[in-house]
Amino acid sequence: MMADQWIAIARENELAPGQMKRVSAAGKRLLLCNADGKHHVVDEMCSHEDYSLYLGCIQEGRIKCSLHGSYFDLETGKPDCEPASEAISVYEVKIVDGQVWVRV
Repeated sequence: MMADQWIAIARENELAPGQMKRVSAAGKRLLLCNADGKHHVVDEMCSHEDYSLYLGCIQEGRIKCSLHGSYFDLETGKPDCEPASEAISVYEVKIVDGQVWVRV
């Protein structure tokens, strides 16, 4: 497998702001998030407990884990409140010809 692999995961207009889509790319479980019109891709699972962030919500450029209320910055993956202390991974995203691509 190439180290620098871009994978098409969605159409650019598929998600409205505040919406998320579960995607699988290169064996990873990821979330495509639309935060105020900007696309982000992060790990699907919360770093604090094995719980899907898909069940949470997007607010002000952050994603909330609905299990314990931790928020993660969609740009950096860093948690900004307890109980989570570990960051989630974030992935590079690009839009080409109406397709959303992620680098994994």
